[in-house]
Amino acid sequence: MKGNHISLRAPEPDDIDILYRWENDPEIWRVSNTTAPFSRMAIEQYVLNAGQDIFSARQLRLMIISLEKGEKPVGAIDLFDFDPLNRRAGIGIMIDEPYRRKGYAAEALSLIIHYCKHTLNLHQVYCNISENNLPSIHLFEKTGFVKTGEKKEWLVQNGEWVNELFFQMLMK
Repeated sequence: MKGNHISLRAPEPDDIDILYRWENDPEIWRVSNTTAPFSRMAIEQYVLNAGQDIFSARQLRLMIISLEKGEKPVGAIDLFDFDPLNRRAGIGIMIDEPYRRKGYAAEALSLIIHYCKHTLNLHQVYCNISENNLPSIHLFEKTGFVKTGEKKEWLVQNGEWVNELFFQMLMK
């Protein structure tokens, strides 16, 4: 999948080092519900098996590649909890800190929504965002997601209870 400034592609062996860094960054753990580091071997195995079909794996991770930065990975976007019967999937996105607020997330989200609607024939996509993650809330709302729910005191962040917001986009 290719846009004006980015492309989305499956993880390659060359991505192992950056995925290892991202997956072991405690700052990212709070938005991905990760609680322990990943071994390099686990990341390598994941990348080697990343070619699995979304219908089998029920998830899909794509690398967000900047076409302006020499084909450099700037983030990743995930489809998770893929449910072909009910035609829905969750979306998660992570942009590496130096590349945030440059439009990469919005373009990646637009490309994955098009893929979900036109290739996977999904009826809806959704995401969960902590109430204090204002950049993500703005991104998903700007893209057409609507807040449809709130889970009270759902997450513990820095010793404080935080609400988690539920956003959906119906594909009509």
